[in-house]
Amino acid sequence: MTTAQPRPAAPIRLFGHPLSGHVHRVRLMLTLLGLPFEESKVDFAGGEHRRPEYLARNVFGQVPVIEDGEVTLADSNAILVYLALTYDPARRWLPADVRTQAEIQRWFSAAAGPLAYGAAAARVARIFSRPDNPQARAWAEGLFEVMERHLDGRDWLAAPHATLADIAMVTYTAHAPEGGVALDGLPRLRAWLQRVEALPGFVGMVRTPSPAA
Repeated sequence: MTTAQPRPAAPIRLFGHPLSGHVHRVRLMLTLLGLPFEESKVDFAGGEHRRPEYLARNVFGQVPVIEDGEVTLADSNAILVYLALTYDPARRWLPADVRTQAEIQRWFSAAAGPLAYGAAAARVARIFSRPDNPQARAWAEGLFEVMERHLDGRDWLAAPHATLADIAMVTYTAHAPEGGVALDGLPRLRAWLQRVEALPGFVGMVRTPSPAA
């Protein structure tokens, strides 16, 4: 007898921005789990993220934030963990096995470190016409070379199947070319991206050609 997947009492509210990869990884997790949700775009240009009502949701004034009933939670990786533990009783996305959890945490660290300061930062510089950031591109290239070697003989980052590790890493990796970071010489990495994009329920993030492209 299978356990029915829990459902939120009302649609989950996602505060974010369509160009944010951090927001996309949460949106992707919501769709992979088949959960109802509504999106509220945060007006960064108008300073909405600095207003008291938004800072009450996230003291750092960042996106994403979710509201799920009485639960308000910020930080994309924290939200991924919450959604997996709340709405995935089969524990596919965050397995109960301690070793696998540790492997996922390692990739969370990569997502918050070299991915954020590398591919994500390079992309921001390009699409918002900010000063060139060669250090960010170097960080990104170094990380992707590590991932290319790691994917030798395996399909997924942390387990024999897709987990939160893959969700945390996929968006800014897939959109790295928007920041001037090529993926052409990384066949294993590109094959991994294709596997993630083939997951049932996958939704992509809007592609943004940079002014320098």
